[in-house]
Amino acid sequence: MSTVSLARFNFNDYRVLDNETLNERIRKAKQQLGSRLLILGHHYQQDEVIEHADLRGDSLQLSQMAAERDCDYIVFCGVHFMAETADIVANRPDRLEARGGKRVTVVLPDLAAGCSMADMAAIEQVENAWDDLGELIDTNDITPVTYINSAASLKAFCGKHGGIVCTSSNAEQVIRWAFERTSRVFFFPDQHLGRNTSLKMGMTNEQMPVWDPYADSNGGNSADAILNSKVVLWKGHCSVHQMFRKEHVAAFRQQIPGIKILVHPECPQEVNDIADLSGSTGYIIRTVKSAPAGSKWAIGTELHLVNRLKKEHPEQEIHFLSPVMCMCATMYRIDLAHLCWSLENLIAGVPVNVIEVDPETSRWSLVALERMLELKGG
Repeated sequence: MSTVSLARFNFNDYRVLDNETLNERIRKAKQQLGSRLLILGHHYQQDEVIEHADLRGDSLQLSQMAAERDCDYIVFCGVHFMAETADIVANRPDRLEARGGKRVTVVLPDLAAGCSMADMAAIEQVENAWDDLGELIDTNDITPVTYINSAASLKAFCGKHGGIVCTSSNAEQVIRWAFERTSRVFFFPDQHLGRNTSLKMGMTNEQMPVWDPYADSNGGNSADAILNSKVVLWKGHCSVHQMFRKEHVAAFRQQIPGIKILVHPECPQEVNDIADLSGSTGYIIRTVKSAPAGSKWAIGTELHLVNRLKKEHPEQEIHFLSPVMCMCATMYRIDLAHLCWSLENLIAGVPVNVIEVDPETSRWSLVALERMLELKGG
């Protein structure tokens, strides 16, 4: 799905350059490429990289904004599934037609920038699980829902099987949409977002068996558990948000009277249930931005974002919820050296780390994405 052109410049030559030199060369490259180039920076990206981003946001938001821009190149400072989504959205049929068939080239500065959560659900595993579920229940009465943090192949699977994509901000709306059509939902790859959202909607843990793709049969569940299910959850998680624990919440509340606990719904239920507020990355940013001076927060989400909020809102007291410094390690692979290398190869006419989703996968992924976008407020 990814195509890598031969680089004109050797990346190893960039490793030895200091940040001042890299910053200057990146600025020159941006100036030379001008409006032909659009650099996207995800909220979890490190500060020195995001300073060069033309747009900052979450993965879907960035892809949507990029699709509206007239550019030749998108350099996505994020992870692999984000670059896939950007390619799908920016090169959708109507956009291609408007550009006379000319594709926007999407580049991921380091192909090793993946997502541990997305990697926990391979398309072959999901297809096998679907077949196994079909031996117990009618899969025509199940709606597959994939979190945006997933490979394009999983989005395409949902498109083909009447399913849909969700984000952390619209997961409840998407699951309600699914239940209007079928009596069950198959939710992947993040079990915590699926569970926390469904609990909020009134379902119980007993109605949400977790499907383990490595189990011998029925995803590690009894046949009755599947037959009595409402939402079948995939055994996947975000390695960052999995780190937060209820004892971290208790410690902050004991140490700092009046502090508010603000977390992402990818956190485990034990944390989500006792937090004061839970919501998407955008929700977390908006909540802090609108809070009065003197507000005290312990925030359970990616470290770079929490540190950025702390820097941007010195009038508030902001803490990282976990004593363990957990960051998105794969996102961190995108650094100034990779960004500079990818830009200078663009200028040389030999794009590296090009992400191009095959037409069939792109077509069905777009079906699932459009179902979500058609929802009010999606």
